[in-house]
Amino acid sequence: MAGHGAGTPFLLQLSLLLLLRPGGTLGCALVAVGSPVVPLGSAITASCTIQHKLCRILEQGKVQITWMLDNKPMAGSQHRGLGGTEVSNLTLPHFNRTQAKLWCCVEWNGTKQRVGMAEIWAGYPPAKPFNLSCILNLTDYGLTCQWEQGADSHLLTSVELKCAGDPRALSSHRCRSRTQAVTGCTPQGGRSHCTVPRRLLQLYRQMEIWVSVTNALGTAESEHLHIDPMDVAKLDPPALQSIQSIPFQTDCVTLAWEVARSNAHMELQCELRYRAPEDSAWALVTGIVGQAGTAQCCGFLFGTQYQFQMRCRRSSAQGYWSEWSLGRSYTTHEKAPTGKLDAWWSTRPAGTGGQLEVQLRWKAPRRQEANGRVLGYRVTLSLRRRGRDPPTVCNTTHTQCNFSMPVGTRRVYLSAYNAAGESAATEVVLLERKGQPLAGLRAVPGGEHSLWVHWEAPPTPPAAYIVEWQRVSSEPGHCSACWQMEQDGATTTALIHGGIEPFQRYNISVYPLYKDAIGVPIHTAAYSKQKAPSYAPKLHLKSISKSDAKLCWDPVPVEVQNGFITNYTIFWANSTAEVSSAAVDPSRNSFVIQALKPSTLYKVHIMASTAAGSTNGTSLTLVTMVLDDIELQFLFFTLGLIFVLLIFLLICFQKNGRVKQQFWPSVPDPANSSLGKWVPAELQEVRPGLRLP
Repeated sequence: MAGHGAGTPFLLQLSLLLLLRPGGTLGCALVAVGSPVVPLGSAITASCTIQHKLCRILEQGKVQITWMLDNKPMAGSQHRGLGGTEVSNLTLPHFNRTQAKLWCCVEWNGTKQRVGMAEIWAGYPPAKPFNLSCILNLTDYGLTCQWEQGADSHLLTSVELKCAGDPRALSSHRCRSRTQAVTGCTPQGGRSHCTVPRRLLQLYRQMEIWVSVTNALGTAESEHLHIDPMDVAKLDPPALQSIQSIPFQTDCVTLAWEVARSNAHMELQCELRYRAPEDSAWALVTGIVGQAGTAQCCGFLFGTQYQFQMRCRRSSAQGYWSEWSLGRSYTTHEKAPTGKLDAWWSTRPAGTGGQLEVQLRWKAPRRQEANGRVLGYRVTLSLRRRGRDPPTVCNTTHTQCNFSMPVGTRRVYLSAYNAAGESAATEVVLLERKGQPLAGLRAVPGGEHSLWVHWEAPPTPPAAYIVEWQRVSSEPGHCSACWQMEQDGATTTALIHGGIEPFQRYNISVYPLYKDAIGVPIHTAAYSKQKAPSYAPKLHLKSISKSDAKLCWDPVPVEVQNGFITNYTIFWANSTAEVSSAAVDPSRNSFVIQALKPSTLYKVHIMASTAAGSTNGTSLTLVTMVLDDIELQFLFFTLGLIFVLLIFLLICFQKNGRVKQQFWPSVPDPANSSLGKWVPAELQEVRPGLRLP
């Protein structure tokens, strides 16, 4: 009986669950809401009705109805309804969830049981789609439209692309037939594009196209497009057939092309673009009209490889351009180089008499003057006369040449040549460097790989300037100089960037060029970017005393200074951690630490600094002396003097009897005294030969 009584509450609960479970067959609870879909933040009302006739197990006691929004308890108002029902009403003034389950529960036997449920969704009316655009693919004549969705409505939404005959053109025309007013396509998987097939389109007629978005709270439509599908056709690209340079020695080319077969029945408007490998942007040629044929374009550089591409669209519409055609390469014909070469030189007397050693440097011609690939350069001492070639002192593929010439010669002639011919000779006058120098010169960083050079013009305006720069190296002759010519004599600035690297020092020189002389150069040094030195110098102990220590070091190599050394700082500390320091001018390579304590151990290190940072060197340990050198010399002198005096006194004592008598008097020998020879009388009477016992 005891076991049977204990199992009764469990059986009652189980029977209640089976009878009142949501969706149960008895259906004794009915949950109703004002609307299952509401605007986000609006109020909702709900009611739960319990029918006692269908839930007989609840007749034994009063039914207590409660509510839960998902897992959160909510308070409702309960009353008895018609037909013996129990009704609970619930009002939520602000429903701020996009989706929730509202449960109706009953209290029975101390437990809360869910007996009914209603699901509620909340969101916004659909937002208006925007940026609707369409494109017709001529391969299958499908019209693909795309758009951008508005804000998320948080509700189940259906999207449809719709099309119809334009009512402005036809009063009753439909997309394909008069029996179907509106058709279109539905995007799949939440995408924002879809394709209307050819069978639903009317080509060469105006159509109305729009996007319709619908959810439980309303419908929104995009702006309506009124287009002929052919006006938005994307054509297949044309094909370039051939490119030729005609006539010879001009900068023009003729191109032949043909259109794709799908575009053969259309009037087209085409564009051509081209560029050389060195160009960052394309040059565009517009206004090419026709289905196929040829076009002539001018303004090309000689001996230059170009890449050509072409595209087309319908000439009667503002539709889409085709993709660019496959590229076609073509190299224009060469002609002899033109223009003058910028040259710079240096001279010095040769070892043999009457000769001058010349180093001539020049800049390669610009691309628009090279007219092809330059094969080499020629330097002569005179011009060509009457078809006779002058003597050549240099024929090279490089942009510099070393040669000797008579001291009196002041002119040389420089020319460039390619496969098509040779340029006119540039006269180079080797002027003396005796003109006025600049009034001032400075350089500042222009970037990690460039420097701005600023100068003050001399009193006499020059015709041009030469800016020369060279990386500073600890190895003489390791780096060659770079240079550039500034043709404008009125300029006072120049940007140099050839071979400039960060953290490296460069010596910069500027030469004014006058008509009859070259100005004396002035110089400066600069870094494009600085940082802390790669390492600090190593300290060496040169001398030490009880209060001073002289240190020396080797300068940091210029390649690893990484900037201008602003100062060295010497730090020293004893065993009690008393730290002292002193700044040293970067031009010095030694320093004397003063006021040290005698017989004390010190740790010393050096720090090298630039404007961008500092680097510490390794530590040096030293111990000061007990005495100074002078004190040691005095001590050794005193000890030596004492030793000498002692030796001197010893010698004097040995040589001088009077002195010896005073310190060591003479003592008589007892054996020679009268007492030593005295014999008692009894012994004198003993006979000779008789031995005493």
